[in-house]
Amino acid sequence: MNTLVSEIYEAHAQTISISEESLTVDMVDGRTIIAPLSWYPRLWYGKPEERANFEIIGDGTIIHWPDLDEDLSVSGILAGRRSGESQQSLKKWLEKRTV
Repeated sequence: MNTLVSEIYEAHAQTISISEESLTVDMVDGRTIIAPLSWYPRLWYGKPEERANFEIIGDGTIIHWPDLDEDLSVSGILAGRRSGESQQSLKKWLEKRTV
């Protein structure tokens, strides 16, 4: 296993903040990750109060937004992975929100 994989595997979130443009994750080891909110459409389309309602779970390895049915891994954010949700799935989710 190389060092980069080991560092990503051990990524644990301590605090989260979300602006209109970005997701910021402060990690327990002192690093800070900032990712564009546009990478995560459910967060992008979420209301501020929905974005603010999150849980850091799995010993800091997962961030869960129950109101948006969204889960992001800290290691995925650190690796630069965008949402893997298909356009069709996102469209269905958005349609449910307007009902």
